[in-house]
Amino acid sequence: MDISKKAKMNIFLMWLLIVPIGICIVYLTSPTKPSDWDHYIYFLILALLTTIFPFFIAGSLMVLVQWVNLAIFLKFGILAELISMQLCILPILFHMKLTKETRYKLYYNSFMFFCISIICGSLVLWIGYEIGTLVINEILLYGSIYMLLNIVLNHLFLYLREVFTGLKPKFFTKDFSWDFICLIITLPFGISIYILEGRVGPIAFILLGVPFLAITLLIRMYNDSEKVNTDLNKASEFGHQLAERMTTTEVLDMFLRRMSDMFPFDTGYIVDNVDSEFFILRAIEDGENKELEYVHEDIKYSLAGKGYEKGEPILYNKQAEWTHMKPPFLADDMQSVMCVPIYRNQRIEGVLVLAARAKFAFESYQLKIVHLLCSYFAVSLEKARYVKEAVEKSEVCDLTKIYNYRFLDKQLKLDMSKLNNGVYSTVSLIMMDIDKFKAVNDTYGHHSGNLILQEFAKVIQNEIGSNGTVARYGGEEFVILLPNYSKLQAKNIAEQLRRKVEQTPFMVPLDLGEVSREEIIFITASIGVSTAPEDSDEGMTLLRNADRALYIGAKQAGRNRVAEYVK
Repeated sequence: MDISKKAKMNIFLMWLLIVPIGICIVYLTSPTKPSDWDHYIYFLILALLTTIFPFFIAGSLMVLVQWVNLAIFLKFGILAELISMQLCILPILFHMKLTKETRYKLYYNSFMFFCISIICGSLVLWIGYEIGTLVINEILLYGSIYMLLNIVLNHLFLYLREVFTGLKPKFFTKDFSWDFICLIITLPFGISIYILEGRVGPIAFILLGVPFLAITLLIRMYNDSEKVNTDLNKASEFGHQLAERMTTTEVLDMFLRRMSDMFPFDTGYIVDNVDSEFFILRAIEDGENKELEYVHEDIKYSLAGKGYEKGEPILYNKQAEWTHMKPPFLADDMQSVMCVPIYRNQRIEGVLVLAARAKFAFESYQLKIVHLLCSYFAVSLEKARYVKEAVEKSEVCDLTKIYNYRFLDKQLKLDMSKLNNGVYSTVSLIMMDIDKFKAVNDTYGHHSGNLILQEFAKVIQNEIGSNGTVARYGGEEFVILLPNYSKLQAKNIAEQLRRKVEQTPFMVPLDLGEVSREEIIFITASIGVSTAPEDSDEGMTLLRNADRALYIGAKQAGRNRVAEYVK
């Protein structure tokens, strides 16, 4: 919950004006004083121990301390219960892992439990309860009223806090339901320890308190194992999702995004090392992707570089543990940090750094899961690289080393889509065909023909450069895509290519005769030009138009010339 500084200040002032003064007033007006409280220290120790071992149920933090405080109220009254509850707030808030930004919760919870103690105790005393009574019917009645009222007021104050800070909460939540269930379970314990302590003395804390704490610890251990199993299941699902990603960009983007869903970090960084140089490959800060650049040496001598050098996952629970090797990319308010190496083929290639503003934000078992996920990540990244290489290889002509028809078809669709969406104003297409290429093969052999195709592709690629896409269409036909080129510009380029081809000597071996030798030959090309949207707004039609211009306007007109498509 994010609230304004003004709201936080108001909460602090409300606590300052009410709680310290209120405790003094309760002390002065209390019919019993601490000097009269026999065995109170045992109750207080039991209450504190109960708050030290909380657990989660369905995502809700459960602290079963109210049953002990019920017994304290029944035996000693409002002041004793008030003191116990205020002391128990400290371990409860420790488990909530407060930061400087959320410290206001300490004051609000202190204020809230102060009011609850006063209201519940006063009401139960007003309707007739007598402190220290051992009449079982009265204990059951007033104890039940006290506990039920305590839960209702607790959630009412939490509801009002969220309304006060500008949120739109619900009163009846799953937390309310779980608290009510815990009331039903723990109410008999509270009444029993109160009665038993009155009958047998401090031995009651061994007979009831120790078993209750043991049960609480068992529930906590089971709860922790459930959390581990849940996170492992999520990690397994995460690994499968990573494996399904086909590109390195998809893998990188998904990795940090899904990690932020699983673990409570505020910033995350993938630090890569290429040719002994560190750099930030990916970064996410408060849910937003960031582009960061830092000097190699600043990263090398930070905890990221140390983690890379050590090659083992490291967990820091507070800033004092790592501030002497603070990375330049970590903000000053970060506390908890995970530094996990990323291995591929038993060789470390980078480091994952996760940081949180809260102290002790990460569990030790989470470090192991993150280490496992880094292995999934490295394998998925390597697979994506192999897929990319395979795709690129499948889209390149083995002979000429330029793009093939598969890539041409995909690129033509992409360029036409950009044209239709207004990204490009025009798209021109040049189709080239080597004249009398069959005669070349018949005269010099197919090996010489392949050499000519290779050199021909180099000539075109060198002339076009990065201005367009060059692909082998099939056989001795080649296609050039020129985004944002008008038909006139495309014709001029086609004419330059025609002259370049005509003037280029091609060296071919003569393997068909008795004596092998080399010979210089010259070739020519016929060229057709078509432009979108002038000639067509559909990719394959544009291709056919250029092909028609090539054969009717160039080939049939005598070859070695450029022809444009005319409707």
